Amino acid sequence: MAIHENLLGGPPPTHLPDDPEPRELLAGGTSPAEVAAQYPTSSLAWAQLADDAFERGAVVESYAYARTGYHRGLDALRRSGWKGHGPVPWEHEPNRGFLRALHALGRAAQAIGEKAEYERCAQFLRDSSQQAADVLG
Repeated sequence: MAIHENLLGGPPPTHLPDDPEPRELLAGGTSPAEVAAQYPTSSLAWAQLADDAFERGAVVESYAYARTGYHRGLDALRRSGWKGHGPVPWEHEPNRGFLRALHALGRAAQAIGEKAEYERCAQFLRDSSQQAADVLG
């Protein structure tokens, strides 16, 4: 038996390819808007925009940013072989942008009264990575 073999028979974890430039720019203090403009496929930049908007009370703006990051992340997951379900581990740092955008989308959906979308996002986050759900709240 190979190490790390999935004994439950489900799909293997999806690990997005590393794209360190957006992460490094954000960590270095570059504004998320600049990073998103330079790297529009970066879920991490969109997730940070969503978080910043939510923190200042711009919930609809947060929702829009989160939805963009979520869809950019879905595109990246599909390119990486994801078939619509299965683990997207938080432990793999390149996955965190998508997981943060998914969390931000659910949070903003809840804030605007979209209960069904909030519940769907919360379940999707738990199904993708229980650790992400725990860390992100």
